[in-house]
Amino acid sequence: MKKTNDFSFYLSLFLSKYLPGQKNLSTNTIASYRDTFKLLLVFCDETKGLKPQNITLNLLTKQVVTEFLEWIEKKRKCCLSTRNQRLSAIHAFFRYVQKENPDNLFEFHRILTIPLKRKPKPSVSYLTEDELKILFKQPDTNSKQGRRDLVLLVLMYDSAARVSEIIDLKVSDIRLSSPAVVVLHGKGGKTRHVPIIGKTKDHLAAYLEEHKKYHWGIAAQDAPVFFNQQHKKLSRWGVSHILNKYVQMAANNTKFNIGFAVTPHVLRQYGE
Repeated sequence: MKKTNDFSFYLSLFLSKYLPGQKNLSTNTIASYRDTFKLLLVFCDETKGLKPQNITLNLLTKQVVTEFLEWIEKKRKCCLSTRNQRLSAIHAFFRYVQKENPDNLFEFHRILTIPLKRKPKPSVSYLTEDELKILFKQPDTNSKQGRRDLVLLVLMYDSAARVSEIIDLKVSDIRLSSPAVVVLHGKGGKTRHVPIIGKTKDHLAAYLEEHKKYHWGIAAQDAPVFFNQQHKKLSRWGVSHILNKYVQMAANNTKFNIGFAVTPHVLRQYGE
């Protein structure tokens, strides 16, 4: 193998043999890796005057890779996740090459030290304790719907449940005998057992007693805990609609002074 084509030689093996054969990556993933190196070739041609046939491994330095990453961010307007995806592909290539051709091992290691960029964490909006109290006072507990809505809001807050976990709750997922718990069914079939105490337990116990009066056409234990007028489990939209209604009502109180949208996730973040 001549020095002049070592990059093309190892890149061909990397894409056609190593990734599908040894790493068993999917066709789509390999295509994504291939796209990364297509962009790298374009970058080298446009900014370095290097044609693909003239690129060698010793020309691909940490400085060149760093400039390439800046190029796809600034000139091609790629987001951080795309930038990191391209860098991961490059890292994978140089981890492979360093074992096959250790001549430039020091520079390969320098390329492998280029870090992924982390997105700045957004500030978490939350309700104060007083704002929560105002919100929880909004449902009219003299009505069946109001009692349901209060239990829904309080349980979402106390359990830090996702909307999907709340709407999928069945009566059988709640145990009121000591210690009282609610079983939440999360992503990937995972379950969480969350204790329920105090007023939340009392509200839920009273609500479930009322719940027994309905005729479901299915076993009572399989009935949804939170349901709509058609006796079907609430939808995501239904939960958001209920929360938005009471947030708008709470906004009439001057002490409920917030500058952000109150979503189910806001309640969940506060309760975690």
